[in-house]
Amino acid sequence: MKAILRIQEKYRFKDRYVIEMSLYEVDEKQRYPHGVKYGLICIDTNTGHKVLMDNHHPKGDHIHLNEKEISYAFTSPEKIIVDFKKLVLEHLGVKLWRH
Repeated sequence: MKAILRIQEKYRFKDRYVIEMSLYEVDEKQRYPHGVKYGLICIDTNTGHKVLMDNHHPKGDHIHLNEKEISYAFTSPEKIIVDFKKLVLEHLGVKLWRH
């Protein structure tokens, strides 16, 4: 199966934050056991601080909070968006309004 794009957004928020979100449905079960490949990024262009969630091979599901990396328990595409917005609010102090 070819990867199917389910979410793709890139925008600037409050003239300060760059947000990029992509989520693909994939069939590569060994590399992506949930059948989903994703990357969600929010960068504060004033400070360089960032929140990033992705699941590239071989690391699997994980979060970057600036230079810190922690594991993430993926449950669903909908939940990852909620979790991403929550992390952006907690770590960058901004409430995202899109998606």
